[in-house]
Amino acid sequence: MVKKINETEKSSDSMFNAGEESVMVLFNDEVNTFDYVIENLIEVCHHEPQQAEQCAFITHYKGKCDIKSGSLTTLKLMKDILIERGLSVNIQ
Repeated sequence: MVKKINETEKSSDSMFNAGEESVMVLFNDEVNTFDYVIENLIEVCHHEPQQAEQCAFITHYKGKCDIKSGSLTTLKLMKDILIERGLSVNIQ
């Protein structure tokens, strides 16, 4: 038997759709140094040095910064690495 799913059930099943663009946000943690954050944004997120530096400063002064947008699959891999390295990130 096939169950027909209505639109509200579809949206509540998963917060994200792998085909939609998501955003990864870096949060200020008052623990990691600017250099450490910049280094990780370059390595993991493939930022240019200037972009990584700007994201680090925005995060410091505003409390958070959108650091990467893309598919949920791609961002999830990067998020897991950044969390392992001690950065506070979330996908929205």
